[in-house]
Amino acid sequence: MRRLFLKLFSLLVFGGGIFFATSQTVEQVWKAGVSEVIITPRQNMWMAGYGGRNKPSEGILHNLRAKALALEDASGGKAVLVTTDILGFPKGMSDRIRDRIKEQYGLSRAQVILNSSHTHTGPVLLDALYDIYPLDNNELRKIENYSKELEDKIVVLVGEAINNLKPARIWSNNGVVRFQVNRRNNIENLIDRQTSLNGPNDYAVPVIKVEGTDGKLMAVAFGYACHPTVLSFYEWSGDYPGFAQLELEQLHPGTVALFFQGAGADMNPIPRRTVDLARQYGRELAAAVDRVLNEEMVELEPEIICNYGEVDLSLTGIPNAEDLTRMAENSSGYNQRWAKRNLEKLQRGEKLITSYPYPVQLWQLGDQPVVCLGGELVIDYAIRLKQLFGPELFVMGYSNDVMSYIPSARILREGGYEGATSQIVYGMPGTWEADIETRIVKKVLDLAEQSGVPIPESKLVDSVR
Repeated sequence: MRRLFLKLFSLLVFGGGIFFATSQTVEQVWKAGVSEVIITPRQNMWMAGYGGRNKPSEGILHNLRAKALALEDASGGKAVLVTTDILGFPKGMSDRIRDRIKEQYGLSRAQVILNSSHTHTGPVLLDALYDIYPLDNNELRKIENYSKELEDKIVVLVGEAINNLKPARIWSNNGVVRFQVNRRNNIENLIDRQTSLNGPNDYAVPVIKVEGTDGKLMAVAFGYACHPTVLSFYEWSGDYPGFAQLELEQLHPGTVALFFQGAGADMNPIPRRTVDLARQYGRELAAAVDRVLNEEMVELEPEIICNYGEVDLSLTGIPNAEDLTRMAENSSGYNQRWAKRNLEKLQRGEKLITSYPYPVQLWQLGDQPVVCLGGELVIDYAIRLKQLFGPELFVMGYSNDVMSYIPSARILREGGYEGATSQIVYGMPGTWEADIETRIVKKVLDLAEQSGVPIPESKLVDSVR
């Protein structure tokens, strides 16, 4: 870390005498604090992520956890990263949590990241994915009660991390691991016959290392862009990210390991479906992180810049009452529940939404830029943003609000689950307009300009500007 030395010289001339103040050295450092809490439901509940489930959970493989890393720079500016073993924060829950954090700790939305691992062996949350499951009043009460407890726990968690702040040093770098497979371009049950993989990928493993001034590892925050869909059974677990965090904490006793999900919406771990495979991928990811921790990393100056904004994304193909009536009569399962719910809205005189406020966030930690985007973000966004900002950029998806899949322009043209039919799964009344990628990247560039984050001029030639 570049240390700043301030030498104070006072020159006083009195009657021909010259006096110098003694030189003084001042070292500027980070402060960091960590905290964690178990968020495993205390009772069996419906699990989020797979539409084919037909009953609530049945036991625990390993506990779900929420973790917080609080940072303070040399000028007293703060930021908090929250990571969680859940499918995704719905907007209402995220807004309430961030409003309470603002009220209790004075942190704005720009200063707080709520990231979810997107494990498919976590609970259904309040007002999210209700159309997928046959939820009766008893199950809805469980979801409501658990969701309120989760909100309370995360607000307390952030306060504990802030209270635990102490002097620290921070580094960043990227590692690599290669178990993600582009599921749109490769057939899962034929993968053992392929000699090469098709489609775009980003195998980067972004790592942030936090040490106390005594040299002891306090925390490691790391990410990967891949669906946590190894497991599809009925036991609570963090899937491969859960195993990766447990492995790192065993390798480094006393350390808190925090996993953040990247732009992995169209990436699957293949092969999958066994606990041993989930454990294997977790160990592979942990090994990639551990290698980075033990090699040279870039030490970050104690300076935080945080910016946040929302961009209004338009929806198209909004159905009318006739469309919804026809679908309600001729479909079944979640398609029928989606049609009936939206039809009831129209019958009550309500309008279906035609746009959505999409969250975009940018942090600069020393020289390390971090872009955080909402929703199930496809890999194209990580690739494009790294083309603009450089390969060292960290990209998080599934942050602050997971409202649906966020397809690229390419995927919208190609169609398929991520670009079209997944919108019904999430309860959205239409698909995204074709300009979604352009508008999101433009917002990132606007925040970068506000933050003073450099972008090579050559990278802007064919960009959205």
